[in-house]
Amino acid sequence: MGTNQRSQITMSDDEVREFLEQTRTATMATIGADGQPHLVAMWYGLIDGKVYFETKAKSQKAVNLKRDPRITVSFEAGLSYDQLRGVAIEGTTTIIDDTEDPEYWAASVSVFERYNGPYNDEMKPFVEIMMNKRVIVRVEPKRVRTWDHRKLGQPAMPVAGTTAQYL
Repeated sequence: MGTNQRSQITMSDDEVREFLEQTRTATMATIGADGQPHLVAMWYGLIDGKVYFETKAKSQKAVNLKRDPRITVSFEAGLSYDQLRGVAIEGTTTIIDDTEDPEYWAASVSVFERYNGPYNDEMKPFVEIMMNKRVIVRVEPKRVRTWDHRKLGQPAMPVAGTTAQYL
């Protein structure tokens, strides 16, 4: 029987914060009307360690979350087994649709800056256009799972297999 290495690969709170600050894409899972998971790749923002998304108010994910606020979000990195690391957050969401709410704009700016660069007064019209008919989704974590296979100290593995040629 193999050794349970779960405790060896768990990330600390600081490691989670750093990982989320450096990762670019999340996979968001919501629950469709028929119970089928609905998965989408998303860009995201961070405020005080909380994850935020912006999306069209009538998007399938927003419709799903209005009906059932449960969510799972996964963030991952690593091209070989010895480099795999990630964070999975299970929780609920709050949808912020009040464009006068300071949290709405703070989250909008956070998403903008992560993928477009620094925000300033000249960028305000671009963020306003980006947020046209959109809502903010704030993730309220209930459970966080983490893994960082680099902590196992395994020898470097080559990036190989049939998909390696595309990297």
